[in-house]
Amino acid sequence: MTFYEILVFIHIFSAILGMGPGFVMTPIAKKAANMTELRHAYALRNKLHQFVMIGGTLLLVTGLGMGFLNTYLFQQGWFWTSLVLFLLALASGPTVLVSSSKPIKALLKEHKGEDIPAEYFILSKRLFFYEHLINTLFLIIIALMITKPF
Repeated sequence: MTFYEILVFIHIFSAILGMGPGFVMTPIAKKAANMTELRHAYALRNKLHQFVMIGGTLLLVTGLGMGFLNTYLFQQGWFWTSLVLFLLALASGPTVLVSSSKPIKALLKEHKGEDIPAEYFILSKRLFFYEHLINTLFLIIIALMITKPF
């Protein structure tokens, strides 16, 4: 195996490790029926987020590494489009997703009782919208990586 082939292997493995858990984070929280389940769902989401962060970092590093080894990739439209979409999705984490999840985390910490307050559903709708949007970006990136259309 060449170094480039090792990078491709790590890149594909990282996509599975990083993106896979990201696609199930929203459904996990949607299934909660009470506050105990909801708190557990967000604890699981937090653990899954660690995989997303590790996988995402490896994706960026290996993708750029492959580009530097085979500089023709930087001449490909699909490569640049994928990179820009990935950086956009990456930037949304500490900006949009953090600001959307902070009130939910506070609510989970402060709320007493087992009923899920109506405020949660309003807050989670906003968070889940952004998560779905980011997941859509990742699906577009995956399609670009597979088809290399331009």
